[in-house]
Amino acid sequence: MASPSRYPETYAAWQRDPEAFWGDAAQAIDWVTPPSRVFSPGEGPYGRWFVGAEVNACHNAVDRHVAAGRGEQAAILYDSPVTGTKRRITYAELLDEVASLAAVLQDLGVGRGDRVVLYMPMVPEALFAMLACARIGAVHSVVFGGFAARELAARIEDAAPKVVLAASCGIEPARVVAYKPLLDEACRLSSHKPDSCLILQRPQAVAEMVEARDRDWAEAVAQARTAGRAAPCVPVAATDPLYVLYTSGTTGKPKGVVRDTGGYLVALAWSMPNLYGVAPGETYWCASDVGWVVGHSYIVYGPLLHGCTTVLYEGKPVGTPDAGAFWRVIAETGAVALFTAPTALRAVKKEDPEARLMQGHDLSRFRTLFLAGERADPDTVAWAERALGVPVVDHWWQTETGWPIAANPVGLGALPVKHGSPTVPMPGWDVQVLDESGKPVPADTMGTIAIRLPLPPGALPTLWRQDERFRESYLATYPGYYNTSDAGFLDRDGYVYVMGRTDDIINVAGHRLSTGGMEEVLASHPAVAECAVIGIKDALKGEAPCGFVVLKAGVAKAPDVIERELVALVRERIGPVAAFRLALTVGRLPKTRSGKILRGTMKKIADGDAWTMPPTIEDPAVLDEIGASLRERGLG
Repeated sequence: MASPSRYPETYAAWQRDPEAFWGDAAQAIDWVTPPSRVFSPGEGPYGRWFVGAEVNACHNAVDRHVAAGRGEQAAILYDSPVTGTKRRITYAELLDEVASLAAVLQDLGVGRGDRVVLYMPMVPEALFAMLACARIGAVHSVVFGGFAARELAARIEDAAPKVVLAASCGIEPARVVAYKPLLDEACRLSSHKPDSCLILQRPQAVAEMVEARDRDWAEAVAQARTAGRAAPCVPVAATDPLYVLYTSGTTGKPKGVVRDTGGYLVALAWSMPNLYGVAPGETYWCASDVGWVVGHSYIVYGPLLHGCTTVLYEGKPVGTPDAGAFWRVIAETGAVALFTAPTALRAVKKEDPEARLMQGHDLSRFRTLFLAGERADPDTVAWAERALGVPVVDHWWQTETGWPIAANPVGLGALPVKHGSPTVPMPGWDVQVLDESGKPVPADTMGTIAIRLPLPPGALPTLWRQDERFRESYLATYPGYYNTSDAGFLDRDGYVYVMGRTDDIINVAGHRLSTGGMEEVLASHPAVAECAVIGIKDALKGEAPCGFVVLKAGVAKAPDVIERELVALVRERIGPVAAFRLALTVGRLPKTRSGKILRGTMKKIADGDAWTMPPTIEDPAVLDEIGASLRERGLG
């Protein structure tokens, strides 16, 4: 019989004395100057954590493990099915790579507080670059590899980097994406011109170099090694930025989410054993990308801070070569946990609904599957539970928060699972559900999910050089709260239910309805692999729901039959109030490279509104297919 979870007493301890709680958690970090005060409420827009302390993130992620005698342990296991490459990098080798690259950056004039933009695929050098910046106190800003030149230019313009680190190309299953022409165009478009660009030449597409600006990565590192150059760790203030990560802003100007160093290290160090339940020396795999916050927190800093082995995977859940890729990597690396997006799991389920490709892989060491990035529909969670026979943990957070707001804390002892919920708030997060006037609503009542201030360590203290925009975007709507812009409810047990963005709550004839709730119903149909529901303009009701569904491989029923069944299913489960009359079967859904479905763009197409191609879209052709499906029904 499982022992009771320590979560209730842990969360209560944080509520009683937040400063004592985080002061205790801070002991997991090596400080240059220990914090004399845990929280300073008068600093920044809502207060700052560990003011006056000094620390170095690279020392905590790399050097201290080598000093403790664990230099021969694997730090990174690189697995690239798109290039047929595997590599094992120990902590000692990682230290050498990072210290040498950091010396190159110093030779290029980079110092404490300077910004460095990274435009990299999923290769070990991307991790070396992030850690090298942290080592010398520089602020890194990772831009997802292959981002359009205009988007990259906007980030270069805002961050004003001294140096850009880029690879010559990224590699997709069916094509090579040349990065260097995009970087050259971005530098041309930006009024800020970086002093230097350090280029990692990949054999799949060797880039042309710009004289006087561009340096060859491998040559520069080799020269630093020959000269015996290895940069030491530079102490920085705990409140100094470790990185700036941009999210798309509604005004067109990207929002630079600031991550301060000390609070972030403390929060991640707490989360690895208590939330994810992994121990130093174990292998932890986050199948995300370093371009997203998930990659920053749980490919790079979290696992390495905790002394784990992190898996770096340059591939896809399906197609490299098949839907068994995840199970192969887990078996070969001995990963005890996998963190991926629900959309990746749905892709696997669509291609291999019986999980036959799991057979023959030794998953005996695997303990937990974590999902985040988009709402995990109960049907997909249940499928994974049956196939894997281990806990499947949905958890919820945002780029801005840096680490999970709500989760099932495996390390404290798992709580009972409720499908459709990412479980409960983690310490530091005072989650409330508010009505339009900012008042808390009763249990099981839909509203806007907000966090009572102050935000915990690890969350953004502000936006890059935009304190006022930070206040307007996140703090102004509900004074005293951070507005997540997510909609949902808390049940009577305090479990959090995130039903979608507040924009995804549609108003049908005066009834506020969750598109997430309708998606849950559609996903429960045995023929449906994945789905998305949007509200489209309706002259009579204001908005009417429209469901897009992708069918599983090998479904025998005709699409129009399944569409009628889906309409009946929503009517049965939610009722006539939903006014759900339109389900469209499509070949695929438009998604960002991180797996989020582009519901907002789909809605604009359906409503006949003007729209622009999202820079993060994985395959632009999908939007044409969506438009064609809508036009067949007289929409768009």
